[in-house]
Amino acid sequence: VDRVSKNGELVVGTAGSMPPLNMTTKDGEVIGFDMDLARRMAKAMNVELRVETMAFAELLPALEAGQVDMIISGMTITPERNLRVAFAGPYLAAGKCILTKEQAWQSVDEPSDLDQSGISLAALEGSTSQMFVEKSIPEARLVATKDYDEAVNLVLTNNVSGMIADYPFCIVPLFQHPNQGLVSVVALLSYEPLGIAMSANDPLLVNWVDNFLDHLEQSGELEFMKARWFQDGSWLNDLP
Repeated sequence: VDRVSKNGELVVGTAGSMPPLNMTTKDGEVIGFDMDLARRMAKAMNVELRVETMAFAELLPALEAGQVDMIISGMTITPERNLRVAFAGPYLAAGKCILTKEQAWQSVDEPSDLDQSGISLAALEGSTSQMFVEKSIPEARLVATKDYDEAVNLVLTNNVSGMIADYPFCIVPLFQHPNQGLVSVVALLSYEPLGIAMSANDPLLVNWVDNFLDHLEQSGELEFMKARWFQDGSWLNDLP
């Protein structure tokens, strides 16, 4: 907290490639649900916002090295991550979902239905989706990708059977590629609470963010933000 106040800026780490939570526009601006949260926090702290984009797998090391003040990037709160850093939230609840071209997969509602050696699944490197495939679908071939665009492209070009990701990231490609035969399985395969990661050595900042999120939820502003990014797809026009 002292560093943020002294420097007059809040440094937020994000992938910038996880629509609708965080994504980079044609003009290089990072927008999305996560960035709305970040901007509101910086305004409430009366400081400037500086967004640092990097590969998802690099976010936790950057936080631990003090390069960012917090991570807001669709990061699931897990026991393993919570041993390394503190979390505020969750600010959003999601779950694992499948993006595929396989119409027959629409009836899939258990990970075991996908646990076959002939199936290949793309998942974001360093994410809970990668861990989910490794632990729950070990017979399938895992293809770890640096971002979601790469994973979606592998599905579009038939280089993998499907993509495993949190529900919001499986829905967006359906709007981006309406004529490519993509389907997303509605049944969620897991529960994924998304939180804001911070240093475990800054309890005041963690407490502040928790209270800030509670205020957003109780005031109804969090629901307003969800409607903006999850129900209105007009922001797709700003993407490359």
